[in-house]
Amino acid sequence: MNLRKKRWMVTGAALAMVASLGLSACGGGSSSSGSGGQAANSETGKNEVTMASRTPNWIFPVSAKGYTQGENGQFIQAMYRPLFAYKSTSDTPYKINLPKSLGTVPEVSEDGLTFTIKLRDDAKWSDGTPVTTRDVEFWWNLVTNNKDEWASYKKGFFPDGAELKIVDEHTFSITTEDKFAPAWFIDNQINKVALLPQHAWDKSSADEAVSDLDRTPEGAQKVFSYLQGEAKNLSSYATNPLWQTVNGPWKLSSFTPDQGLELVPNENYWGEDKPKIDKLIYKAFTGDDAEFNSVRSGAIDFGYIPAAQYNQRKAVEDKGYQVFLWPGNSITYLALNFYDKAPGSKFIKQKYIRQAMQELIDQPTLSEKIWSGTASPTCGPVPMPADKVGTTEGCVYKFDPDNAKKLLEDHGWKINPDGASTCENPGTGEGQCGEGIAAGDALNFKLISQSGFVSTHQMFEEIISQFGKVGIKIDMNEVPDSVGASQACDDETPCTWDMSFFGSQTSWGFPIYASGERLFATDAPVNLGQYSNPEADKLIEESTRSSEPDALKAYNDYLAEDLPVLWMPNPYYQITAVKKTLNLGDIDATGDTWPEDWSWSTEGK
Repeated sequence: MNLRKKRWMVTGAALAMVASLGLSACGGGSSSSGSGGQAANSETGKNEVTMASRTPNWIFPVSAKGYTQGENGQFIQAMYRPLFAYKSTSDTPYKINLPKSLGTVPEVSEDGLTFTIKLRDDAKWSDGTPVTTRDVEFWWNLVTNNKDEWASYKKGFFPDGAELKIVDEHTFSITTEDKFAPAWFIDNQINKVALLPQHAWDKSSADEAVSDLDRTPEGAQKVFSYLQGEAKNLSSYATNPLWQTVNGPWKLSSFTPDQGLELVPNENYWGEDKPKIDKLIYKAFTGDDAEFNSVRSGAIDFGYIPAAQYNQRKAVEDKGYQVFLWPGNSITYLALNFYDKAPGSKFIKQKYIRQAMQELIDQPTLSEKIWSGTASPTCGPVPMPADKVGTTEGCVYKFDPDNAKKLLEDHGWKINPDGASTCENPGTGEGQCGEGIAAGDALNFKLISQSGFVSTHQMFEEIISQFGKVGIKIDMNEVPDSVGASQACDDETPCTWDMSFFGSQTSWGFPIYASGERLFATDAPVNLGQYSNPEADKLIEESTRSSEPDALKAYNDYLAEDLPVLWMPNPYYQITAVKKTLNLGDIDATGDTWPEDWSWSTEGK
C-alpha cells in the first residue's frame, strides 16, 4: 500500500510503485515486532488502526483523467491485489514481491517479444469465484476499446503494439511487435494489467445481467462507461454492490467524501497474509496543521510530521510514537507550461529563461531552512543514486543569481528588481529576447500551488522573493487541488497557469524502472506542461529498449540540462509517526506497506 503518496498520479494497476532508497532496519517497522503477540489498541480498547490520509476519489482499478490523486493507490490496492507488487530487497527477477502478487515471474521468450505469465491458482474473489485469465481478458477488452478514457494510456505504448493470448485459465501471454528491455516492459508496462471481476462487472447497468459484453468493441465501451460513471459517484462507494467484489485482504465498510473511510477484513480472502487488524480507519485531513495536531495529541495511530515541525520530533516520541524518515526513489519539480496559449509560454520556451530561473532556486538552503534538512536536491529526471542524495554533485545547475541576472541581461532584458523586468531588445538574433517576445513584455508568471501545506507555502515565499531580485514576478494562487487546476491545456480547457506544484512532497515517485515515457515524452499522460523535444523523445524511447544503464543516463543528462521543468528540493517520501506498540511488519523501501501484516503488540509500552 502506498502510504500518503502525495503525488497525484498512479497508474492503473501499478498502484504499488514507489521504489525508494535503501531503508534498512526502519524504526517504524521493526522495533515492535517479536513475541509480544497481538493486542488491542490501548487507547480505544479495540483492534483497529486509525491513519491520517486524504480522502481518495477513485475506486475503479483503471485510472481516469482527473481522478488520479495519490491516495487512490493505497485505497485500491487494499481491495484489489495487483498483478505484480514489488519489493526493493527481493532477489526475485524484476524485484517482484510474489506473496503480494496475483502473477508469477514472467517467462521471456528467446527473441524477447513474448512474456508468459501464470496466475496464482488459489486466488479468489470475495464471492468465492476463482480469479482467472478471463479477468485479464476483461481488463484488456475494456482498456483497448477505451484508451482515450484511461489516464495511464500514451499512444504508441502498451497496450499498443501488443497482443494478448489466453493460454488457459491461469496462463496468458503478451507478445509485442518491437523488442523492449524486459525490466522496463515488465515493471512499467505489464504491471498496468489489473484483474477485474468479469463475472460481476460485465454489464452496462445495475439491473442488467452479467454477460460477455466486453468481447465486442461496442459492448466494452458500454461496460466501461457504466463502471466509470459508478466510480464517479463517491457517495455510493460503501453501498454499491460493484465495489464489494474484491480479491484483496480488505473490503470497504464505510466511505464519506472529504471525511474518510473504513476498511474491514475480507472474510473470504484466500491469501496466507490475512489481516490481523479488525478495522482500518482512514481519517481525512485537508492540511498539514490539522493532521499534525492529531499526532501531537496522540489521537491517531499512524500519522506524519510536516518538515516544518520536524524540530518537534522529541515531543512526538514522548507521546508514544516511533518516528522515522522514509526516503523515496523520487524527484520533485515545478511543472512548466509550454502550451502556446499559456500566459507565459513565450518566456518558458526560451531555454535561457528556464536556466536563469533554475539558477535562482537555492535547493540546499531551502532544504535546510524550509524542510529542516529532510530534503535533497533534484538534479534531473532520474532520482539521485543513494551515495549522491543530499548533494548537488553532478547537478548541471547550481544556485547562481549573478549568472541568472547575466543570462537575462545578455538576452536583451532590462532588470527591474522593484517590479518586472522588461524586454528591451526584441528579436531572435544573438543578444535578443527570443521568438514571440515583444518590446516591453514583462517577465510575469502565474503559479498554482496546493493549499494546506506550510512548508510548501514558505518555500515559495523564498523562491518568489529570490526571483523578484531579478525582476521575475510570480503570482501564486493556492488551491485545494493543484492538479485539477492545472490540467493539460486544450481547446476545451482554458490555459490559466504557467507553473504548477503538486502538494508538499515528491512530484513523482518512480516505479522500479525510472524511465520518463509518462512524464516528459511528447503527449505523455502526465506531461501536463506539454513539453516536446524530439531528442528527448528519442532518448526516452532508447531507455525503454536498452537494458544498458548508459541509456537511462543519456536520457537523464539531456533532460537535466534542457529543463522540461524546474528541479526542486526533494523531501523525504514522508516523516512517519507510528505508535510504538503498532508492529508494521516488513516495511520495504518501495513505499509499500501492507496493513494486513500489521498488529498491535504489548511490547514497547
